Amino acid sequence: MIKNQMTDNLNTFDNKRLMKQVGLIAGPIALQSLIASSLNLIDNLMIGGLGELALNAVGVSMQIFFVFWMLVYGFSSGNATFMAQFFGSQDYVNIRRTTGFALTVNFCMGILFFLIAFLLPEHVLKVFTNIPEVIEAGIPYVRTGAFCFLLIPVTQSFTIALRSTQQTHLPLVASVTGFCANTFFNYCLIYGHFGMPRMEIQGAALATVIARIIELTIILFFVFVRGNIIKGELREYFSYSRELALRIVKNSIPTTINETMWGLGTAMYVAAFARIGVTAGAAYQACNTISNIFSMLAFSIGDAALILIGQKLGEGKSKEAYETGKRMIVLGLIVGVVMGGIALLFGKPILSLFDFTPAGADMAWKTFIVYACMLWLEVHNATIVTGILRCGGDTKFAAIADVGTVWAIGVPAAFITALKLGWPIYFAVMAVRCEAVVKGVLVTLRFFSKKWVRNVIGGL
Repeated sequence: MIKNQMTDNLNTFDNKRLMKQVGLIAGPIALQSLIASSLNLIDNLMIGGLGELALNAVGVSMQIFFVFWMLVYGFSSGNATFMAQFFGSQDYVNIRRTTGFALTVNFCMGILFFLIAFLLPEHVLKVFTNIPEVIEAGIPYVRTGAFCFLLIPVTQSFTIALRSTQQTHLPLVASVTGFCANTFFNYCLIYGHFGMPRMEIQGAALATVIARIIELTIILFFVFVRGNIIKGELREYFSYSRELALRIVKNSIPTTINETMWGLGTAMYVAAFARIGVTAGAAYQACNTISNIFSMLAFSIGDAALILIGQKLGEGKSKEAYETGKRMIVLGLIVGVVMGGIALLFGKPILSLFDFTPAGADMAWKTFIVYACMLWLEVHNATIVTGILRCGGDTKFAAIADVGTVWAIGVPAAFITALKLGWPIYFAVMAVRCEAVVKGVLVTLRFFSKKWVRNVIGGL
């Protein structure tokens, strides 16, 4: 009896300590994610004032940026596994080398996307829509925003390093400043205020580029001017060994394929729903943007899981890593349910800010209800896939479960229900969400198998 009481007290202490750690790590990440999602919302609200055509055009145009973001995030997540475990063993030299390798690969991908978007914007847009007026309206946005492809790789590489070393408040400061800048320049450049030209859709893209430049400048200031622990000589970042690079690549290829194919799959949803018509496409874009605010806020639980559990694995504490994983899953479910309730409470007032026709408003609200009711499961899946499985290097299974369900279930369901069966968009979205149910079963079983509990930095 005394032993059981002592165990209960220890568990209570561990839970309190874990909650404090999660708050310190996930809190700034959640706020940063909220700001990033709100930035897209501000873009859509301001563009929405130009009408449903403009909103649909920007929504379609954003897909190439979304795919690129998932590509960079996927590769960076593979690097974060090593950074978190190196941090657990206090190996700052290899953290810098891992950062440099992430920067090398991400920037090369950025150059490729920049050239495609800047030189061939019309061809990019044709992948996602077949409506001529939407393509014509979106070309200026894609071409102007292409410069973001040269900025995001640098920002994301150092952001992941700062997060993995539990300095999550620094990227938050950069995101807050970037959000404020983007909002201000959106107001000025879309509608022509404060003596600036009225550029409409192109102005929204230019405002985003300016905000990205400011965000990158702040991140580099924190790392190199303020003497951060990840600061080093330039050559040190690129002194990574062949063995380290190969291990990172082996771990990162599945996460890169995972996020890229997941992003492409999500973009295919847009391609399917945008072909229904301008109103349906605009309704989907609006509720998808709003739901991202709540889901990205809650997905910070997955980021915190990768950092905290990865640190335990780097310290050689496998049992503690597994127990921490169980607690993170419970926390993720609680957060998902709460965020879903909040989404239902505030979704309709936020949707009313868009300039919808009555039919568009009805479509958007019914679609949003589907998103909100499924949010708990999305957060549960993200906690395990992007956090727990990846922190132990179990990236292949994570990729198979995540990508396989999207492309085997979600994408076919989107095109069949929307284009062949002619279902209303909210029923089509409901059919697509079935992929999350199957994924949830697969990743939960994988967690309890403990096959993900591994140390990936041994011998380096």
